[in-house]
Amino acid sequence: MKLRGAASKLRRGTLKLRGRGTWLGAGAVALAVPAMFFSRRFARLLFEHHDDALIALQWMPGVGVLLGSLASRRKSGPPPPLYESESMRVVRDAVAKVAPTGATVVLRGETGVGKELVARDVHDSSLRRTRPFVKINCAALPSELLEAELFGYERGAFTGAEARKRGRFEHADGGTLLLDEVGELPPELQPKLLHVLQDGEFFRIGGAQPIRCDVRVLAATNRDLESAVEAGEFRQDLYYRLNVVEIRIPPLRERPEHIPALVEYFQRRFVTEYGQPAAVSAATLELFRGYDWPGNVRELENMMRRIAVLGSDDHVADELRSRARARVALDGAMSGRATDAEVRGLKEISREAAREAERAVLLAALERAGWNRLHAARILGISYRSLLYKLADHRLRPPARGAGGGSVA
Repeated sequence: MKLRGAASKLRRGTLKLRGRGTWLGAGAVALAVPAMFFSRRFARLLFEHHDDALIALQWMPGVGVLLGSLASRRKSGPPPPLYESESMRVVRDAVAKVAPTGATVVLRGETGVGKELVARDVHDSSLRRTRPFVKINCAALPSELLEAELFGYERGAFTGAEARKRGRFEHADGGTLLLDEVGELPPELQPKLLHVLQDGEFFRIGGAQPIRCDVRVLAATNRDLESAVEAGEFRQDLYYRLNVVEIRIPPLRERPEHIPALVEYFQRRFVTEYGQPAAVSAATLELFRGYDWPGNVRELENMMRRIAVLGSDDHVADELRSRARARVALDGAMSGRATDAEVRGLKEISREAAREAERAVLLAALERAGWNRLHAARILGISYRSLLYKLADHRLRPPARGAGGGSVA
């Protein structure tokens, strides 16, 4: 049964859904009426056809659908712990105050600190929690495509527009829209966003009729928006419309007490994904606490994934020690206590340690995959082309036939 057909049956009240009551994903679909259940087949269709699912489920009384979280949460399981440090508990308190108000919020923080997770918490703690949570990265698309994704377009609006497309604002109607990397929003789209925030309406590309929408907008950025306003790169009126409430998410280096909880979370996650524990010794955990984490939680996730693939934290520990030595040398250079040759030498040590660690990870993944490169790329979470590039860079080749190697893709 196709979901477009399901929408018609739902309108007439002739569609009955059977099965055991459940959650689809981690909080993805909430059943507000216990008597209303989902069949397995319908659940699968929900995952595969988000747009049609929204059309169908809008006609299902009493069922709240957190459709925006459906795609991103269906594989990743529960989110990592958010508020395991004093500085993050300040964020939690701010979320508790602002979530019920419906105010526009700007989430600030470095890349990888968890701005999207905080945005989801704002949504899940708000009166819109049963409506969609939708996100879009303003830096990921060129201006023309970004406009089409935000506002949609009518059939025939441009070459290749063979059917009407609903934009993210329409998908988020009644719910929340997260504008990630909002500081990168192209200047030509800023007036259109301002119009939506002020008037609650927009036009599809090629459309003549305004479309009303009720959307709470959250914005996330790692840019200094005030400087962007001064430089003429970001509209001042849009800045004030967005920045009603500001929440700053501290970097991981400012909350080292958060690290053990995150490590435990990634251990649980990766033992399921890779079938072997990501064991972290007490010594390595101390190195984690002392590291400055320029990539924040995303970098910690990467290191924990590497430990899970290798089955040991030795390479990660060696890499962190090398980075610590290089940092000490650079600090000394700034104060005049180290020569240029010493700094260059320690930089090289750090680069070599990172390269050796990467080689070890590649070998471990390849051996686990029986040197099937497609399988190894999936284990590592990278594209096949990236894996081929890294294999060539490290001059890694499959063992000769008869040496125990598997099929090579």
